[in-house]
Amino acid sequence: MKNKTFHCLFEQSGTFKNEFKKLGYKAYDYDILNDFSETDYVIDLFEEIEKAYGNKKSIFDGINKKDMIIAFFPCIRFEDQIQMHFRGTSYQYKKYTLEQKLQKDIELHKDLHNLYCLITKLTIVCIRKKIPLIIENPYSTTHYLVKYWAIPYTILDNDRTQNGDYYEKPTQYWFINCKPKNNFIFEPIKLVNKKICNYQVKQGNINRTVLRSMIHPQYANRFIRTYILDDKEGEIK
Repeated sequence: MKNKTFHCLFEQSGTFKNEFKKLGYKAYDYDILNDFSETDYVIDLFEEIEKAYGNKKSIFDGINKKDMIIAFFPCIRFEDQIQMHFRGTSYQYKKYTLEQKLQKDIELHKDLHNLYCLITKLTIVCIRKKIPLIIENPYSTTHYLVKYWAIPYTILDNDRTQNGDYYEKPTQYWFINCKPKNNFIFEPIKLVNKKICNYQVKQGNINRTVLRSMIHPQYANRFIRTYILDDKEGEIK
């Protein structure tokens, strides 16, 4: 087992975690949910971020600067879709009265504010502790963090299917306290059936938001070996 641990925050699917483990690393998933039976630490990460930011005991005390955090931070209030909600033009709010829409605006803005503060506090905690951090979130020119955050993205993947994923959707990655490696991966990409980000699709107890956030293991493996590990560390034995 290699002397580095990867901590995947807000990932309950185990996708990145299991690809790290295949490459010989310790890796753990942290989330408040465990719908896939892959979450190693079922924990309120928002509470842990607040505690760490306030210099109180938290899970971040067990993570050192030789390790790395990969945070698939909840994006539901940062994406383009939220703008329709604020305007009251999305399907579920069209029959709302003006007063109801404005009341909903207050709730939405509180959620947006809280999530913005939490992702910023997470970043500050890692800066203070010198922990390498990668944050993943969807990309668009009107994405809230693109317009209103002090850190520009490090990598923009405009089409994830080109690297073996289900979804084409543009995705941005911030590398904090670390830099992407930019290694070359020579083996061919296996064909993956493309999926569409459909808000109406649901599988069992897995909600639509979680389904839309799923990443194919091939994509995770190639991302890890291209951008995170040193060239020789990412070799497939």
